[in-house]
Amino acid sequence: MTENKGFSLKEGKIEIIDQAQARRSLDELVYQAVFCEEPEEKKSRLMVVKELAKALGAVPASIFGLYQFMARDFPGFTVPAINIRGLTYDFARTVFRVALEKETAAVIFEIARSEISYTLQRPLEYATVICAAAAREGYRGPVFIQGDHFQFKRKAFFAAPEKEKENLCRLIDEALSAEFYQIDIDASTLVELEKESLEEQQYYNSRLTAEMTDYIRQKEPPGITVNVGGEIGEIGGHNSRPEELHAFMKVYREHLKREPGISKISVQTGTAHGGVVLPDGTVAKVAVDFDTLRTLSEIARREYGMAGAVQHGASTLPDEMFHLFPEVGCCEIHLATGFQNLIYDHPALPESFRQEIYAFLKKNFAHEWKEGWSEAQFIYKTRKKGFGPFKKKWWDLDPESKEKIMASLAQKISFLFEKLKVTNTYKLVTEHVKV
Repeated sequence: MTENKGFSLKEGKIEIIDQAQARRSLDELVYQAVFCEEPEEKKSRLMVVKELAKALGAVPASIFGLYQFMARDFPGFTVPAINIRGLTYDFARTVFRVALEKETAAVIFEIARSEISYTLQRPLEYATVICAAAAREGYRGPVFIQGDHFQFKRKAFFAAPEKEKENLCRLIDEALSAEFYQIDIDASTLVELEKESLEEQQYYNSRLTAEMTDYIRQKEPPGITVNVGGEIGEIGGHNSRPEELHAFMKVYREHLKREPGISKISVQTGTAHGGVVLPDGTVAKVAVDFDTLRTLSEIARREYGMAGAVQHGASTLPDEMFHLFPEVGCCEIHLATGFQNLIYDHPALPESFRQEIYAFLKKNFAHEWKEGWSEAQFIYKTRKKGFGPFKKKWWDLDPESKEKIMASLAQKISFLFEKLKVTNTYKLVTEHVKV
């Protein structure tokens, strides 16, 4: 890591000597960092790469200022939050390439608590790869990195509440240290529908979301307000209702000690994570309750000063639905499995590699094969777990295969940016977001 790579590192500070050369050097540096086997050396390498990316202008930031603006004057677009499970560097470069073409800055890169485990991407690695991808493409500006579904595990919480809280606090610490300045707390797993009143049903969800908000406010860096989200209904359950939002917010506000509170609320409108897979492996069509999404977004803005409601489980929806999300005031939409499907099912992915992963899944995750599932259903549900163990092989795919896959991803991302109306948002975002 010397001047011949376009930058110098002296006394912990990076100096850019040649912008173009420094950007090109990121390909090798990020690869060496990600696949370094010695933990402390890996951490050191990742930190240098991330600082290099920041010196080149790709800076982790909080979208909080933009969401405050959206709460006051909804601008008519829905921010896409993209979960990248594999091919992370190439995928993120593709997103930033399209973002530059479309003058888009309103886009979030996220990874969930569960994804961190099965994709083998700890927060520092994920944040570093995303920032490196941005800098490699010449993007200069705020990079929004989000902890998605920082979720309480129901069984673990009710068995040992303090221990599960400590687990989540450690994850928050790790994420903040890696410069995740968006964190979605998901305590909707703790909703107790058997309770009589809605406030009782939402009690643990509201209280724990408030406690974690306070914890984030206590730990966030000076000058940065982390954008925090909550969730009122576990995705895949019954559709959310206004009464549930009011009940959640009442208890949440009673327990919140450090302002500001959450700036968005995830709701259930009829979707499920990954979609509903049929025996032949195709995804069933679902009906999204857009009226509920509109109503809850309006309440969130008007009564609670939030940017609006968040839609999960949307990437497998039909293309003709996406233009509706900005129209009903949805502030953010989470997209994951649709991109995964595009990658796995792409004709350019070598069949031998695909089958190698599927054989691994059948051998190592047979215990997840539910009674009545076809093989196609099992593969569809478990292939997300084929990214972590094969991370290096994904990264090392032949350039021609990757180029074709990335071309298809670029087409899909461009379509989504257009339909969600986040094109030409760079100026607005940089007006409201301090880097």
